[in-house]
Amino acid sequence: MKLSVIMPVYNRERYVGLALRSLLRQSDAADLDIIVIDDGSTDGSAEVVRAMMDENACIRLFRQSNMGVTRTRNTGLGLLLPETKFVSFLDSDDISPAGRFKDDLAFFETDPGLELTYSRMTLVDRLDDTTLEPAAGSHSITVRGIHLSAGIFARRLVERIGCFDTDFDQAEDTDYLLRIFESGPNYVMPDTVALYYRRHPGNMTKEADVQSREFMRAVFKSMKRREADPSLRPIEGIFDLRPLADWRFL
Repeated sequence: MKLSVIMPVYNRERYVGLALRSLLRQSDAADLDIIVIDDGSTDGSAEVVRAMMDENACIRLFRQSNMGVTRTRNTGLGLLLPETKFVSFLDSDDISPAGRFKDDLAFFETDPGLELTYSRMTLVDRLDDTTLEPAAGSHSITVRGIHLSAGIFARRLVERIGCFDTDFDQAEDTDYLLRIFESGPNYVMPDTVALYYRRHPGNMTKEADVQSREFMRAVFKSMKRREADPSLRPIEGIFDLRPLADWRFL
């Protein structure tokens, strides 16, 4: 079964090769199609990707002028192959843990009507570049967070939801996931760790004021949609961010 993984890249020369390695080591679990969209990087990100493409035909690289992450994700959706059955995402500075695809894709094999698996994520401050696991002595916490990489989406669900809302420069992922769950998909929530979210000084989400404002705007838009259409499902109880409240690492 073809699994397309969409990876936006902007100036991630230091990390993108590691992110790709974390996907490639799982090629025995799925027929991978890795869609890398370079959003106008000015460093060597594209060259790192090209070097890996020479030995890995499942990587496809597309370059565009800088348009921002929301439009870049939409570019990726427009590049899905006709045979793609499942879609996931990985940011170019994060890591997909070994065995993640094998564990979560098994749920689709058991239930052909399943549309989504939504798993857990580990936030960590240091990752080992060799093992692609949290480094010794690192600080980490595992939560049921809000992140696209936590999901594996059936193609039919992605087509039903449509594109990312370009009204958002940030929190486009929050808005997308809220729209997903509002639609009432057939989903399961495994305890699989779906990604290692790398905390580092270049994280866009370090812009705390902007991120908080955009997050609340996504939540407000969700509330207005559900007020206007009572058939939409409530999203309470899906995300559990309470453990983060006492985690001073953030």
